[in-house]
Amino acid sequence: MKVRFLPLFAAGAALIGDAWAALPDPLPAFLDQHCIECHDAAVKKGGLDLDALKFDLTNADAFQSWQKIFERVRDGEMPPKKKPQPAKADADAFLASLKAPLVKADAADIATNGRVRSRRLTRTEYENTIHDLLGIDMPLKVLLPEDRASYGFETVAAGQQLSQHLLARYLDVADIALTDAFKRALDGDETYQKHHTPEMLTKNRGGNYRGPDLRDGKSVSWPITLQFFGRTPTWVPDDGWYRITLRNVHAINPGADGTVWGTLRSGECESNAPMLYMIGLVEATSTPRDLVYEAWIQKNHRLELKPNDATLRKAPTGAKGGNVSFKGRDLAKEGFEGIAHSGIDVERIYPNADRATLRKNLFGEANLQNADAATLDKLINRFARRAFRRPVTDEQTAAYREIGRQALADGNPVPEALRAAYRAILCSPRFLTFIEAPGQLDDHAIASRLSYALWVSMPDYALIQLANENKLHDPKVLSQQVDRMLDHPKAQRFVTSFTDQWLKLNQIDFTTPDTRLFPAFDQVLQESMLQETRAYFAELVQNDLGITNLVDSDFAFLNGRLARHYASGGQIDSPANAPKNGKKPAFQKLPVAVSQKIVASELEVGSGLQKVKLDPSSKRGGLVTQGAILKVTADGTSTSPVVRGVFINERILGNRIPPPPPGVPAIEPDIRGATSIRDQLDKHRNNESCASCHQTIDPPGFALENYDPVGVWRSGYGKGGRGGAKVDPSGTTPDGGTFADLTTWKQIYTSRADQLARGFTDHFITYATGAPLRFSNEAELEQAVAKTSSNGHGMRSLIRAALLTGMFLEK
Repeated sequence: MKVRFLPLFAAGAALIGDAWAALPDPLPAFLDQHCIECHDAAVKKGGLDLDALKFDLTNADAFQSWQKIFERVRDGEMPPKKKPQPAKADADAFLASLKAPLVKADAADIATNGRVRSRRLTRTEYENTIHDLLGIDMPLKVLLPEDRASYGFETVAAGQQLSQHLLARYLDVADIALTDAFKRALDGDETYQKHHTPEMLTKNRGGNYRGPDLRDGKSVSWPITLQFFGRTPTWVPDDGWYRITLRNVHAINPGADGTVWGTLRSGECESNAPMLYMIGLVEATSTPRDLVYEAWIQKNHRLELKPNDATLRKAPTGAKGGNVSFKGRDLAKEGFEGIAHSGIDVERIYPNADRATLRKNLFGEANLQNADAATLDKLINRFARRAFRRPVTDEQTAAYREIGRQALADGNPVPEALRAAYRAILCSPRFLTFIEAPGQLDDHAIASRLSYALWVSMPDYALIQLANENKLHDPKVLSQQVDRMLDHPKAQRFVTSFTDQWLKLNQIDFTTPDTRLFPAFDQVLQESMLQETRAYFAELVQNDLGITNLVDSDFAFLNGRLARHYASGGQIDSPANAPKNGKKPAFQKLPVAVSQKIVASELEVGSGLQKVKLDPSSKRGGLVTQGAILKVTADGTSTSPVVRGVFINERILGNRIPPPPPGVPAIEPDIRGATSIRDQLDKHRNNESCASCHQTIDPPGFALENYDPVGVWRSGYGKGGRGGAKVDPSGTTPDGGTFADLTTWKQIYTSRADQLARGFTDHFITYATGAPLRFSNEAELEQAVAKTSSNGHGMRSLIRAALLTGMFLEK
């Protein structure tokens, strides 16, 4: 053991050189007694060398190291549990003495440079902005490179780039968008409307037939697994948005829940172009009804409609060589479930703006037939004001007006001259980035931040007018605007964008569950899971429900297929239940240990996703038990308490988890179920460098181990959630709280609303401003959280409080 002599600190730097010369008392004594033994130049555990670490808080690396030291001592992670612990008074004095200079240095840097570095629009924000600015509705973000997430969010400036390549892509996309906008404005909107009868949908035009069955004047799709079965000859003539109406949809042989679930997708439906795009779920019931969908469909793509419930018994093709034949067969009498309808209507629509609105966006009230250079200048200035989201000076628009005038002088008509100027404006940094100066934001910067936070797009006229009148610094006015915007339909963009990033819903396609292990999982379920989580979060925001609903609740948003999945343990009919003598088989009875009652009352058949009261024994409630969360935290074959534990800690509990030490191998679960992941983790945790983090990481992961990779409750690691090693969901929280299972874990954290509120607000501010919170923001974060404690930290209240803080209103 290395010996240190505390009395020598009267000389301060004499013992360790001049590295600590600037350290205030009592930091040197505390570090020497509790830290230096493991973190000197000779040992440097975790890469920390206190002998060489200077107390220069203007140096970013040094500041980060001292902040980390503060946090590890504050959170009780250092000194390690096995080492002698400092007296509480000594630890408090150390933390107070270190915190003050850290806060002062951090605040000074923010005042000079701002917390948020210059950031640009994400590709989603860019697409929405172009749509609202011009009035077009074509997808654009797929034409731009994906945004890299930093600190969990694509909006964070630290992870963004603005390279020459990206600028070239923006230029290309601007051309595409303006071409569409000017074409519609000048030539009018194209129309298309066609009714496809069942006879048209089932006509074999040669080649492999994989279309629906024609029976009793209806088009019927059956659960046939052949690729692209259910495709129809409903080719659309051009790229565009279409309204698809399925007429008199009804179920053939509906299941016990009264429905047959399917999907409506679009694509070429050919083996050389296998990609299919989800349009919507089809919930067919015994009562015929029209179902209406709106979707962007690519030119020459057609519709595929089929039952897509993996628990349905599959019908044979009735033919060879990749064909389907219904000749001499009656699948309805054989007991197979199907989806029938009396035809499909396809109509071209323009959901974002009609032609008149689009013309106004481009040309205002100007008469282009008599437009001169002065009119051109006015229109360019007007467009620049809207695109830049603030007033513009003549100097700022001079280059764009010159482009327009030069195009006009070259003999181009006024629309072409405008288009040339608009193209340059859409590639300007004033359009692509947020213009913010250090210190308090001006009203137009506030308007932009607010709009992109809650609408993922540019401010509307009302918000710009308030900015023009310098009213957005008024807390009452700003609060009113927050509520107005959250009540607007555009707030759904926020729900989707924020949950995609915060809860990683945009990664739900990253893994595909192994069909041998999880044969009941299907596209209907995956889409239902996404809808569940987004609807749940929207409910918390709209009705200002308390933050503890992240962990537990007595309600959920379910449809019949999802409720059946959660209740069934993922089981499906066995081959032994095959129909005999034309009779429909009974549904396989589930083991009592697996089958669960989920909802307190029956769901309304045919109503899609709906808010339901959970049965107390459902083992559901909160975000943490929803299928989408459980799927994105698994790999498709197995679960890991580490992966789920990191997710819950960082996304829900507000704990930051550092990356693992170099050279520490990952834990590979035994997918045979012979050994539990807990057994493997116990060996892993014996590594001292891992133990301090895993005492925080593992507990929520253990609590969720009863859920398999597709969100179904299980009691063991064997096939079907039974047998094999038994799941042990017990554990101990970092502060010593013990729990026996998920229920008791939830009880611990529903009593810690302040912690949950801090974690959520931290994430929201990071998303809304484009930068993580800094050390000196902690006090203001606490104040924002405290303001919402009287109503249980309602979700809307937290959002409103966060948007009224200096963290949001200053760069």
